[in-house]
Amino acid sequence: MSKRNVILKSSISGLLLAVVLLFLYNASTSETYEYIPKLNTNCPPGFKKSADNECIAQNLYMQYDSPNNKGVGGLKTGLPEVRDGFSPQEIDLGRYLFFDPALSGDGTISCATCHSPSKGFSDGLATSIGANNHKLTRAAPSLWNVGYLKKLFWDGRATTLEEQMQGPLFSVEEMNNTPENLIETLNSIATYKEMFAEAFPQKEKKSSIELHEVYKTITAFQSSLVSLNSKYDRYAHGYHQALNENEIAGMNVFRSFVARCAECHTPPLFTNQQFAVIGSPEPDGLPLDPGAQEPFHDKTLRGAFKVPSLRNIEKTAPYMHSGNFGTLRETVEFYTKGRGHAVPEDEDLIIHWHIWDPQLSDYELDRLVDFLKTLTDETFTPKIPETLPSGLKPSV
Repeated sequence: MSKRNVILKSSISGLLLAVVLLFLYNASTSETYEYIPKLNTNCPPGFKKSADNECIAQNLYMQYDSPNNKGVGGLKTGLPEVRDGFSPQEIDLGRYLFFDPALSGDGTISCATCHSPSKGFSDGLATSIGANNHKLTRAAPSLWNVGYLKKLFWDGRATTLEEQMQGPLFSVEEMNNTPENLIETLNSIATYKEMFAEAFPQKEKKSSIELHEVYKTITAFQSSLVSLNSKYDRYAHGYHQALNENEIAGMNVFRSFVARCAECHTPPLFTNQQFAVIGSPEPDGLPLDPGAQEPFHDKTLRGAFKVPSLRNIEKTAPYMHSGNFGTLRETVEFYTKGRGHAVPEDEDLIIHWHIWDPQLSDYELDRLVDFLKTLTDETFTPKIPETLPSGLKPSV
C-alpha cells in the first residue's frame, strides 16, 4: 500500500471519528436545558415576597390601628386581617383558572363571565346570566378587596372563598359543573398538570390535580385583587389636595349623622361587614327576596343583605342585590324617600335603625355621588391571560 493511500485512509478515519464524537456530544448536551417556569415567580403589586416564597400584603393602612381588629373606623383606621401568604405561583395559576371557561360544565362560562375586570369585577347586569342563559335572581358582587371580607354572597352564607366558589361552580343554574367532571377536565390538560406541579412543588410531578388545590389557587388569585390607592385613599393618608371642593363636601355629607352613610359603609373598606335590612325594592312583578333569612333561619333577617363595599362602586352599576337602580344618583336618592317606603304592604320587615328620612337636598345628593367616585382605583387590575392551557378563549 502506498504511503499516500495510508495517509488518505488515516485522514478519513480521523474525520469519521470526529463526526461520531461530535454527534455523541450533541446528543448528550441536547438533554441538558434550563427549565423555564410557566407561572409567574413574582408577587402581584401590593404584595411583598417573603423568604418562604409567600406574598404578604403591603399597604399604607398597615401603619394605623384597627380597633378590635374589625377594620372599621375613620380615615386613619387599619384594615381587618387579609387572606395572604400564598405563593406567586399559586396566585398566577389561579389567574389562569379564573378566566378559563373550562371550569364550567359546557366550557362556555368562566368566573370572569360574571366578575369581569372591565366592570369592577362584576358583570354590568341587573342580575347575572348563568348556564343555558338562565337568568339568576341577584347581581354579581364585586371582587375587589374580597380577601378582607368575612361574609360572602349577598346573604352571607359563606365565610371563606374556598366555600364560596363551590356555589357557582357546582350550581346547575350557574356554571353547571360537578366536582368529578371539573377534576377530570383539568387532569386531561397536560399544561395544567405541569402548572399545578409548579404551584405545588411538594407533590409528585405526575400526580393528579386535586379539588382542594383548585380552590386554593383561585382563592389566592381573588385575594390578590386589592384596591386601596384611590383619590380618597391619598386624602386619607394626608394629601388633602387629592380631593376637590365638591368631593370634600360629599365626604362630609357621607360621614354626617344626618346621612349616616358611614355608619354601615365604614372606612377603610367602606363596609362594616354586617347585615342590614334597608327595604330596597325588587324589580316589578318579583316577590321579596328573603335574603339572609334563609341561610340563617332567622326571621329578623328577612330582607337583610350583607352591606357591600363601596370601593370601585362607580364601575359596578346597576346597584342593590337585584340591580334595581341604574345609577349612583338613583341609589343615593332611595335613602331620602322615607323609611321603608318601598317595602310591600304585606311585609313587616325590621328596617335597620340607620335608615330614616334624612331629607337631603339635590345638591347634597350630587355631592355624595362626587365623593363615591373618589373611591375608584383600578391600578392593580390583573392582566387577562392571552392564551389558556385549555385552548379556549378567555371568557370575560
